[in-house]
Amino acid sequence: MMTVKGPVDHVVVVGAGLAGLSAALHLLGAGRRVTVVERDSTAGGRAGRLEYGGYRIDTGPTVLTMPHLVEEAFAAVGHTMSDRLELLPLHPAYRARYADGSQLDVHSDAAAMEAEIEKFAGAREAVGYRDLRAWLGRLYAVQMRRFIDTNFDSPLQLLHPDLARLAALGGFGRLDARIGRFIKDERLRRVFTFQALYAGVPPSRALAAYGVIAYMDTIAGVYFPRGGMHALPRAMADSAAEAGADFRYGHDVTRLERSGERITAVVTDQGRFPCDAVVLTPDLPVAYRLLGRAPHRPLALRHSPSAVILHAGTDRTWPGLAHHTISFGAAWKKTFHELTHGSLMSDPSLLITRPTATDPDLAPPGRHLHYVLAPCPNTDIGPGTWEWRQMAAKYRDTLLSTLERRGMAGLGEAIEQECLVTPADWAAQGHAAGTPFSAAHTFPQTGPFRPRNLVRGTENAVLAGCGTTPGVGVPTVLISGKLAAARITGPVRPRPRPARQVPQSATAPTVSKGTPA
Repeated sequence: MMTVKGPVDHVVVVGAGLAGLSAALHLLGAGRRVTVVERDSTAGGRAGRLEYGGYRIDTGPTVLTMPHLVEEAFAAVGHTMSDRLELLPLHPAYRARYADGSQLDVHSDAAAMEAEIEKFAGAREAVGYRDLRAWLGRLYAVQMRRFIDTNFDSPLQLLHPDLARLAALGGFGRLDARIGRFIKDERLRRVFTFQALYAGVPPSRALAAYGVIAYMDTIAGVYFPRGGMHALPRAMADSAAEAGADFRYGHDVTRLERSGERITAVVTDQGRFPCDAVVLTPDLPVAYRLLGRAPHRPLALRHSPSAVILHAGTDRTWPGLAHHTISFGAAWKKTFHELTHGSLMSDPSLLITRPTATDPDLAPPGRHLHYVLAPCPNTDIGPGTWEWRQMAAKYRDTLLSTLERRGMAGLGEAIEQECLVTPADWAAQGHAAGTPFSAAHTFPQTGPFRPRNLVRGTENAVLAGCGTTPGVGVPTVLISGKLAAARITGPVRPRPRPARQVPQSATAPTVSKGTPA
């Protein structure tokens, strides 16, 4: 693995989002001195927080999976996640509601999900799910360490027996077709293929290897931090500060000083921070602008679809909504065609998150929070920022009408506080093509072909975040911070976890035969 050469004692991390905080913790664990500069007044980045009239609104991701990656970041500095963050498992992980009136609860537990599917679609589909679950588990095992949690220096690194194993699993086929080998019910298949939206590719064209996202969403478990998703970056920042990180909030980076091919200082609107190395977590165009250079690519980057998000604090909620509810329209293939060809969804599929279902303290007593995510084209291919400023209010009303037709009657009049975020707002925050989901995960933009976290012509700068390795999503962004830190420190052996005192009266747990201890 290529690493930064020369002195790397003091590292400045630009951005206190999840990627920057992950990088900071792993750097601190390796004995580096770390300064974190952040333009906002608090940590979080895209996983931010708004407070309106007693409503505590998470502005970024709402789905948390793979919590062992969070644990790993805390463990880097000798801390434990359970001491700093309470994660609540969600049961069900999702609720899927369909245009025909049917409904499916998605469980992480195998037996519960089999029973749910048998009731929903029959015994044959339940058997197919059992086989699908096993396939997704094998897919995850082959991909995680070799293709996701790794720093690529060359496409030649793909030439490994795990590549043959991935091919044997059908990972280079098409996602929808591969899922269809196990389950035939079209409604059920949506539950295991809608994740292709994160990759920015329709399920009919996405590589089957992206089924690893379905593994994370439907098998590994979905969690919610008490205090909201913003509690995650807040806990990580507190951990890093206790481990010695120097946080400078309210500092907007204006330029990087360099001597030849080395960055010598990070300059903000309030000060100058000399450094031996720098980790840049802003979106790629901002990072490249600061570096003064961008890598040459044969083809321009293609970006994922964007999203309109409605945050609504209401005086009521609606029966049938789980913590996460996916409201599928009757259209499916047409939806993806519209998203990837520049049109708004004519029959939208929506993610509705009700965080107060799990943590009522996020709203005033008797009140509720609803987060509605409506995928839409990015500004490269769809309406531009000017158009969105003109059409935002009308689109908000259309969205409310759709939700009211789908069972949330009276939503409009129930709203006490609201915030609408459109691609124009994402663009104003510096996100390329007006999308928070960055570069799409097409094959030419995946693995060793994704924008690298090292930039040619700069010896001591490393990138982290969803635009670089390994990609979009909370788990992968946490990994990106760890991979960026490894570029500076080299591989680091994890610290042992602090020993816990066990009461004398406690008895050892019984381990059943065949259960890994």
